[in-house]
Amino acid sequence: MASNRHLGRVIVLQSLYEYELRTLAKDPVVDLDRIVAKNIEPYEGTLGDTEFVYALSHAVVDNFGALDAVLQPMAPEWPISSIAAVDRNILRMGLYELSECRDKIPPKVAINEAVELAKAFGADNSSRFVNGVLGTAYRKLGIAEESNHGSNDKKEADEQPSTDAEASEPEGSGAVSE
Repeated sequence: MASNRHLGRVIVLQSLYEYELRTLAKDPVVDLDRIVAKNIEPYEGTLGDTEFVYALSHAVVDNFGALDAVLQPMAPEWPISSIAAVDRNILRMGLYELSECRDKIPPKVAINEAVELAKAFGADNSSRFVNGVLGTAYRKLGIAEESNHGSNDKKEADEQPSTDAEASEPEGSGAVSE
């Protein structure tokens, strides 16, 4: 069965949003696995890789604090707590995939997927905000150089031909499914 990673990311976003809000409301029975399972259920036939959804959900939740600490200086005029919950969780997902999954997910795919989620679920300017913050993360965290196999010339590295989903620029118009 083929995996639909874009749909998986939609489910992760829904799950993170619900988990965060229920946690902030001090819900005594909040359980990430139950939330994810409930959100997966309607899509089990088309999703394919449920392990990806659980793994990404847990990784982001387990790293909320660390991800927020990295994100904050990249949008200093917007304290993390004042960013809309949807945008905040999209940024967390995107940053996690950029920083921890680059061996499996090309950085530009991670950014493009986050931008597409922001277009679909965020406010009018969310996609530009997400693209800007994750683009800054891509440059400031050294991901650009690492993902281009150690090239010291960023301009040259950015102009190298890419393949498959990696060819999409972060501000691309269509979602990229892996």
